[in-house]
Amino acid sequence: MGCCSSASSAAQSSKREWKPLEDRSCTDIPWLLLFILFCIGMGFICGFSVATGAAARLVSGYDSYGNICGQKNAKLEAIPNSGMDHTHRKYVFFLDPCNLDLINRKIKSVALCVKACPRQELKTLSDVQKFAEINGSALCSYNLKPSEYTTSSKASVLCPKLPVPASAPIPFFHRCAPVNISCYAKFAEALITFVSDNSVLHRLISGVMTSKEIILGLCLLSLGGTGVLWWLYAKQRKSPKETVIPEQLQIAEDNLRALLIYAISATVFTVILFLIMLVMRKRVALTIALFHVAGKVFIHLPLLVFQPFWTFFALVLFWAYWIMTLLFLGTTGSAVQNDQGFVEFRVSGPLQYMWWYHVVGLIWISEFILACQQMTVAGAVVTYYFTRDKRNLPFTPILASVNRLIRYHLGTVAKGSFIITLVKIPRMILMYIHSQLKGKENACARCVLKSCICCLWCLEKCLNYLNQNAYTATAINSTNFCTSAKDAFVILVENALRVAAINTVGDFMLFLGKVLIVCSTGLAGIMLLNYQQDYTVWVLPLIIVCLFAFLVAHCFLSIYEMVVDVLFLCFAIDTKYNDGSPGREFYMDKVLMEFVENSRKAMKEAGKGGVADARELKPMASGASSA
Repeated sequence: MGCCSSASSAAQSSKREWKPLEDRSCTDIPWLLLFILFCIGMGFICGFSVATGAAARLVSGYDSYGNICGQKNAKLEAIPNSGMDHTHRKYVFFLDPCNLDLINRKIKSVALCVKACPRQELKTLSDVQKFAEINGSALCSYNLKPSEYTTSSKASVLCPKLPVPASAPIPFFHRCAPVNISCYAKFAEALITFVSDNSVLHRLISGVMTSKEIILGLCLLSLGGTGVLWWLYAKQRKSPKETVIPEQLQIAEDNLRALLIYAISATVFTVILFLIMLVMRKRVALTIALFHVAGKVFIHLPLLVFQPFWTFFALVLFWAYWIMTLLFLGTTGSAVQNDQGFVEFRVSGPLQYMWWYHVVGLIWISEFILACQQMTVAGAVVTYYFTRDKRNLPFTPILASVNRLIRYHLGTVAKGSFIITLVKIPRMILMYIHSQLKGKENACARCVLKSCICCLWCLEKCLNYLNQNAYTATAINSTNFCTSAKDAFVILVENALRVAAINTVGDFMLFLGKVLIVCSTGLAGIMLLNYQQDYTVWVLPLIIVCLFAFLVAHCFLSIYEMVVDVLFLCFAIDTKYNDGSPGREFYMDKVLMEFVENSRKAMKEAGKGGVADARELKPMASGASSA
């Protein structure tokens, strides 16, 4: 189970004969058993919360006195208004649904069980009384009769806050949810704590709401623009402002300022892009060859394009289960009376820390699903690379890779994802501490916290890259995680120059693809939003659209990036164990073969002090000779 193998196993692995895709065996079995036990623990948490009545309270809802709506309830000791028969009162109604407590993640309002939710806005207590008489649904406290709604002095406290907003036609989990967007706008404003100018915030929200149709259309468009930005900026700057009212003038100035920022950013990016292409032009030979082969991989394995869909679908299913269990945990436990005299359900003893276990499960299982995607892609690409005759590829290489993953390598994936989890959790804890102490800690403590968070983030990125290459090595040689990580690390060190070129030029080229999609979407957004009739701030709508476009591009191009990385490691291992002689023929594609031949010619022409491309081949040549 430990990361360090015994001396005998290390010696055995060093003597093993290199046979890619052969001699399959199960890897990291103890870690698979540990992961299974952990998942059983996650199931126990869900089962415990359901068994203690949390499911009924969550689905049917309950009032502030511990009564579950839609059924008879048992009397709770020392709790007034408990033990009521709510068989005909199936819906939860909040007297003040917009009173939100973000810190404790709950609604600070009295909750009652009612027969029906109001479908229209009730502006006065007379309207509330008439609603109770017509529908038989009392919206005020149980202690107040409908005939007393307009006469009692306590009505202002025991009745809902006026005006009572209309509820949605279909209650959300038997809860009356207001259709008025003002509650949700207040919730959004409360979340954006870093905005101090409320007038700016209102203009931004207004821009989003006014442009929601355009945002939706541009998000679909996301499935360059420097000159146009400057032209739009100059045109809008010269536009007459005398006939514009002050409110619209402020909005126009905000949009002009945003155009200037976008134009300057695009210009700087264009200059940097030109300089990088000028400097890195000699390092792109191998990258171009790998990109060429990656294109062939997608031709032979077109279903790789849909891999993000399956991963996203699996993540959504797990996240839905996780959120549902979290909601169960929020309503599980014993009934306790709070300071206001209302009922809350709390878990006491060691079980109150179950949510920590649940949070670890969120990170580990999410990372496990992502690691399964990496292993599946690596297995499919490895099968393509090390199959000499592409006509002999399996009928479905991706399904064959999934089959190998499930049969042999789930333990390796579990171990690799757990290592990432061990780094993520401390970083998240430090980020939480930093957010809680914001403005309270001294400069030294703030610097230390930020440094630790940054170091853990860098470590996480490095481990992610090493893990991905370890999965590739496991897919090739069927070795355990530690052996694969060691082999992959040695290969990457031996080819440090090429790794640097791939990770700079290759990733930069893919980044340019993402930027092209974002720029195209953003340009279309500027053209549409800048000429709409309503005077609204379209900075935030445009940012939302561009972020969505980048997310879509990242999801699909990340698979391409993963394929290129797997091909590079296969290429490095191929040239390490083979030299092209009879009996040790290369597995690589003709495009990569041409690159190797050109590099060898360059090395012969340049001599020992040769150019950079010749130096890059030396670690592989020495590895091949020693193999």
